Amino acid sequence: MAAVTRVLSGVQPSGEMHLGNYLGAFRSWVAEQDQADAFYCVVDLHALTVPQDPEALRRRTLEAVACLLAVGLDPARCTLFLQSQVPEHPRLAWLLECQAAFGELRRMTQFKDKVGRHGGEGAEAGVSVGLFTYPVLMAADILLYQADRVPVGDDQRQHLELARDLAERFNHRFGPTFTVPEAAVPPVGARVMDLQEPTRKMSKSAASPQGTVLVVDPPEVLRRKVRRAVTDSDGEVRYDPARKPGVSNLLELLAASAGGDPTTLAGQFSSYGALKEAVADALVALLEPIRDRYATVLADPGELERVLAKGAAQAREVASATYDLAAERVGLLPPSSVG
Repeated sequence: MAAVTRVLSGVQPSGEMHLGNYLGAFRSWVAEQDQADAFYCVVDLHALTVPQDPEALRRRTLEAVACLLAVGLDPARCTLFLQSQVPEHPRLAWLLECQAAFGELRRMTQFKDKVGRHGGEGAEAGVSVGLFTYPVLMAADILLYQADRVPVGDDQRQHLELARDLAERFNHRFGPTFTVPEAAVPPVGARVMDLQEPTRKMSKSAASPQGTVLVVDPPEVLRRKVRRAVTDSDGEVRYDPARKPGVSNLLELLAASAGGDPTTLAGQFSSYGALKEAVADALVALLEPIRDRYATVLADPGELERVLAKGAAQAREVASATYDLAAERVGLLPPSSVG
C-alpha cells in the first residue's frame, strides 16, 4: 500500500477572498482533503511584513478561517490552523535563516519589486526586515510538516525553490531531517483574470474593485460586475486569450464554474450580453451557497475558536517533532537537559 502524500497550503488574511482564490486554490484544497494528508493554514505572521491595524488583522484572520470552512474545508478531514498558534514556525525559521545566504534572499523577486516601488538610492532602508526574510519563514511553514507536495502558482515558484534548497542544504550538513518538497502545478484554467483589466490576475489590490468578484458578493453585486466586464468592439464570441482577453476570461469563468471547454462554450453564444448573463448565472449558483455558509460560520465565534484550537494541537504534534529533530541536529540542547 502506497504511503499517503502530505500536502500543505496557506493563505494570508489580507481581506475578503475573491473568485481567483476559490477557483485557483480553495476548490482544489477541498478535493485534496480526501486524496492526501492535508494541512492548511492562515499565515497571519506573514501578514505582519506590512503595517497592520491590530483589530483589523484579528477580524480578517477569523474571516479567512470562516471562508475556508465555507468553501468546504472540513476539520475532520484536514488540519486547519493559524500559523501564529504553532510556535515552531518562527523557531524553525531562525534555524533556517542561519543556513540561508544573504545573496539568495536579496534575489527574491518580490523583495526586489518592493524595493523598486520605494525607488531611489537607499530604497532598502524603507523595507522591513520581515519582508526580506519571510521567504525563509515560508520555507519553515513547508518543511515543518514534511510536506511532499506544495501547490504553487508562478509567483511562488521561487519561494518553493528556496525551501527545496534549504532542505537539501540542511540535510547535507546535518543529516537527513527534512522532506524535499515538490511543486504541485495548479490545474489549467485556474488563472482568473480581472474583469476590468483582463490581462492581469484578479486581485483585491486592483485599481478598480469592479474587476474583482468577492466570494461573499451578494448576487446583485456579482451580476453588476459581470455585466460591466470589459470585452472588445468586434462583437464575436470566440475563445482567443491573446486577441480577445476579456471575452476569453468570461468563457474561462463559465467553464470553471459550470463545466465545459471554453472553445466549445463560445459556440453557444451570439452576443456578449448573452455570454455575460450565463456567466453571472453560473457564478451566482456557485458562490451563493458559500456566501450563506460563510455568514453562518462567522456568526459562531466560539466554534471558530474550537476549530482553531483543535487544528493547532494537531499541527503541533507534527511540527514539534520536526523542530526537535532539527534543533538536535544543529546541536541545541533539549529543554530537559537545561537547569
